[in-house]
Amino acid sequence: MISMSLGEIARIVGGELHDGDADALVDGPVEYDSRKVGPGGLFVAFAGAKVDAHEFAAKAMADGATGVLGSRPVPGVPTIVVEDPRHAMGLLAREVIDRLPGLTVIALTGSSGKTSTKDLVARLLAVHGPTVATFGSENNELGTPYTVLKADARTRFLVLEMGARGAGHLRYLCEIAPPDVAVVLNVGVAHIAEFGSVEGIAQAKGELVEALGPDGVAVLNADDERVRAMAARTSARVVLTGEGSDAEVRATEVVALDRGRFGFTLHIPGAEAVPVRLDVAGRHSVGNALLAAAVASHAGLEPAAIAAGLGDLEGLSTRRMDVFDRADGVTVIDDSFNANPASMAAALRVLVAVADGRRKIAVLGFMAELGEYERAGHEEVGRLAAELGVDRLVAVSEQAAPILDGAAAVASWGGDSVLVTDQEAAVALLRAELLPRDVVLVKGSRYRTWDVADALRSEGVRK
Repeated sequence: MISMSLGEIARIVGGELHDGDADALVDGPVEYDSRKVGPGGLFVAFAGAKVDAHEFAAKAMADGATGVLGSRPVPGVPTIVVEDPRHAMGLLAREVIDRLPGLTVIALTGSSGKTSTKDLVARLLAVHGPTVATFGSENNELGTPYTVLKADARTRFLVLEMGARGAGHLRYLCEIAPPDVAVVLNVGVAHIAEFGSVEGIAQAKGELVEALGPDGVAVLNADDERVRAMAARTSARVVLTGEGSDAEVRATEVVALDRGRFGFTLHIPGAEAVPVRLDVAGRHSVGNALLAAAVASHAGLEPAAIAAGLGDLEGLSTRRMDVFDRADGVTVIDDSFNANPASMAAALRVLVAVADGRRKIAVLGFMAELGEYERAGHEEVGRLAAELGVDRLVAVSEQAAPILDGAAAVASWGGDSVLVTDQEAAVALLRAELLPRDVVLVKGSRYRTWDVADALRSEGVRK
């Protein structure tokens, strides 16, 4: 974070400084995990239902912190007391952005693929200038200011993944970090229980482009009609990306390569088309790459540099399309971080592409937050798995059982399926059944689905 005194911070967040020197400088990291606090840092203490972090304030000071931001005074510890420390972090983050006029803020949202696309954008921009980006998917009211507070005077690009679980969420995050560039990937049914309808999701996602000023840029996936329609909701310049002829940043000649990867020809206005060979798996990655290319082009990167960067990428975030080979010849696709019907469909297609004739096994967990669409969403995934020719379908937990019902409804399917009670049972089944050259996809809405991938990885990865 940029250097500020405790007195300045107290004024910015509307707090009161207790037991501290107002001139003491905070020039280290802002952390809410006391184990990460370093010299000159600010420790943010939350009073949770089970743990009151104020109890770790003295340790944070012993580790070098300058002070604490909390909801109550801590005797003998310099503490800025506010009613809501999380809201105070947002106010402090906004102040940091306002003090960094040379900073370009890029915000991304969508129902699926946000983290992967954010990673692509961050990796491309990092070649062009110092870049700070959301770690993993810390994209909420805590993660967004936490990321912003890592920016300093050297930072040129701030890449923020922004998630929403209801109307107004993105509007609030954009008040913390007003975007210069807004990127919208897609509108699907993820978190539909909170939004009520797909139309409600589209309305909420569009809050991102509404936050742009006339000098901003909205990068929109034109292949998604609901995203394309958001062009009417902003005064900013609109850049459409996609595979259609009217897309400004466009892909043509899309071809399948090895291990589920794809190549295409990249078209950017005013430049010669260049070939791209993606270093990430999945047909959907073409669309993600186009969005990243549009952002990078706006930032000043040449098409040839963009193409080279897209061909030399490894995901920064774990458990997303991580393809690895075990010593026994089994290939595992770890996409276990989270799931919704759209990302499940993309992952199943990657499974087919990577397998390329080998036996295909899909270990699929429950998809959360689908509301009334829950059963239909799981059945839809099962039907697609069967239609794609998955050989062995493993549903983990009773909540995921409708996946098997959907597969069974495909009369032509020649594969088989099984329901297991939990992750341990899934691991035991795989250990008993896996054969050399099998390809296994592991995916679900958290709930420890990644335990299955971790178990498969621990049994020997080919170097």
